Amino acid sequence: MTAAGPGTPQAAPDPSHYRILLIEDDPGDAVLVEELLHDSGLSFELTHRTTLTAARTELTADRADCVLLDLHLPDVSGIDALTAVRTLAPHTAVIVLTGLSEAQAGSDAMAAGAQDYLVKGKVEPDLLHRTVRYAVHRSQTERANVQAQTARQRAEENARLERGLLPQPLLDTSSIRVTSRYLPGAELALLGGDFLDVVEGDDGLLHAVVGDVSGHGPDAAALGVFLRIAWRALVLGGHRGEDLLHLMERILIAERGSLSLFATCTVLTLDQHAPTITFHLAGHHEPLLTTAEGTHEVTAAHGIALGIVPGLRSWPSTTVPLPPSGALTLYTDGLTEGHGGADRERLGVEGLLTLIENLPPAEPAAHVDRLIRETHRLNAGRHSDDLAVLRLDWGDLTSPS
Repeated sequence: MTAAGPGTPQAAPDPSHYRILLIEDDPGDAVLVEELLHDSGLSFELTHRTTLTAARTELTADRADCVLLDLHLPDVSGIDALTAVRTLAPHTAVIVLTGLSEAQAGSDAMAAGAQDYLVKGKVEPDLLHRTVRYAVHRSQTERANVQAQTARQRAEENARLERGLLPQPLLDTSSIRVTSRYLPGAELALLGGDFLDVVEGDDGLLHAVVGDVSGHGPDAAALGVFLRIAWRALVLGGHRGEDLLHLMERILIAERGSLSLFATCTVLTLDQHAPTITFHLAGHHEPLLTTAEGTHEVTAAHGIALGIVPGLRSWPSTTVPLPPSGALTLYTDGLTEGHGGADRERLGVEGLLTLIENLPPAEPAAHVDRLIRETHRLNAGRHSDDLAVLRLDWGDLTSPS
């Protein structure tokens, strides 16, 4: 049975419209409740079911703002009935209907999670009006509190992951300026598996890493944190090049367990005194080098991603001269995987270089932010992959041409 109201109101009309589910097996009581609702002045839509089993669809589909529940149903009774309803619809207001001889039942029901209770035979239209309104309001407040608590917990988790994936650069005497940015791919997602870091060793050399763990979500993020922390500890411990990547791969294999995750990364050492930059690419793409003449990809030898063929240890090095002034940009696929232009083709490195060329001069942080905004604009706001950008600036160059 489904009925709509209001009828002839005897209470002040309420602007809200309530979807009310009545679970009552007694036909006479059901008719009485419907009449009281019509007389209450509430704007409502009433659905009547005679058993909990019959009401299951409405409960699980969140089709009710308020449930009027008889505690004595053919398929369940007492507090068990209330518990079942709360389990199926935890964020829906529940008002228990009790008999005249059940003095304690209403209090017990509220202790078990009901918003309120009404005694059959003692309900007037204005009482029903107030009870439904307040019960729904309390239920909505409880839901909002739960959502706020969940948001706080999510923010705390996000902050912990941020500290793991996006650490403060560890610099002592280096004059290199560091700019880093990170964006998770999925909307409202925790941080994904991209990671980056910069440290200055005791030898005065600057070391950097940008990496990308396959997949998204907490498993990829956790593995990214492990690899980032491992990289920093290993670099400070004096490990370099192929030896460094071999140890990172061992850690990845140990921490991924049964998951088929792998990671790509670029590790580099910048020596301002030599002056040179030495790269190792583990399944990752080349960095971008910006000088007064423009921006281009650094031609570098490629190695295999970590965890693809454990033990192969194929990570050749590439050393290039360090210009007197310039900028080096390391990034993950999120910066180039989007689509842009009239043909909607993948942006790719060539498209990224074109964007950089057309951006107006700006200081490093503003330039990185504008570049990210422009890639998102071309991709029509569809941001599907995690994105990490690390830019290192030295000398007098403050913006690409």
